[in-house]
Amino acid sequence: MSFTILTDTSANLPSALLKERDIYVIPYHYSIGEKQYSCLDTEGFDGKKFYKAMRLGADIKTSAINFQNYIDFFSQFLEKGEDILFISMSSGISSSFNCSEIATGELSAKYPDRKIYTIDTLGASLGEGIFALRAADYRDNGCDIDEVYKRIEEEKKSMYQVFTVDDLMYLRRTGRLTGSAAVIGNMLQIKPILKGNENGEIVNFTKVIGRRRAVEALAQRYNMLVKDNENQIVGIAHADCAKDAEYLAELISKKKPPKEILTVMYEPVTGSHVGPGTLALFFMGDDKVRFR
Repeated sequence: MSFTILTDTSANLPSALLKERDIYVIPYHYSIGEKQYSCLDTEGFDGKKFYKAMRLGADIKTSAINFQNYIDFFSQFLEKGEDILFISMSSGISSSFNCSEIATGELSAKYPDRKIYTIDTLGASLGEGIFALRAADYRDNGCDIDEVYKRIEEEKKSMYQVFTVDDLMYLRRTGRLTGSAAVIGNMLQIKPILKGNENGEIVNFTKVIGRRRAVEALAQRYNMLVKDNENQIVGIAHADCAKDAEYLAELISKKKPPKEILTVMYEPVTGSHVGPGTLALFFMGDDKVRFR
């Protein structure tokens, strides 16, 4: 029996690609001042305008996806007799996954003949989205929902997520940064290098001087830790720094070129937490890579 793959807008996948791969998304919401928004259409998202507003001090707030949102979203597929595999943003940076688990418990009792699997990817942006694409590959190649769930649960240990930001203020302000009290000297051009750890939390693990060296540091981590590069999609996400994203793509293609590089603008909800100028790299290593 076929099944439906669901994810959320944090997965950062282009709308056309979602449609092509038959993946459905539930939106996160954000507000600028008193006005509320959602971002289901990534092609329609004006990233340059959004991140310019952030640089000018716009007051942006986000909200988790709540229990009732998941009930309503999942129910439309369950009512059609479909099993569902939901691929979620990390529980280490949002309470949304826990809400999806509570909703799943209630819906499983209401639809006992349906299978509902939820996966905490321990990631965000393309650290989540790449798993939605891998799940679609497995489904389209004939794997059933049980096998796809087991594969993604195992593979998520191997996703490395490394990034640099222009200012740690955004991560600190929203409580997304774990275990770091270091002051980053903007005047000295000291740039933090951060990663997603084994619990799906964001940690600051080193720093370099200068933006160019920060971009090169991301590529160095890739060259050191990537596995089976020629058979994987590597993700690059940026918050209005397209030239840096191009330079990073060029660097990782030199020594160990991947099968494909998927480059996206950070969608607004995750982007509002990491801030303008953020550049992130997502790739598969071994099953201990999150500890490195």
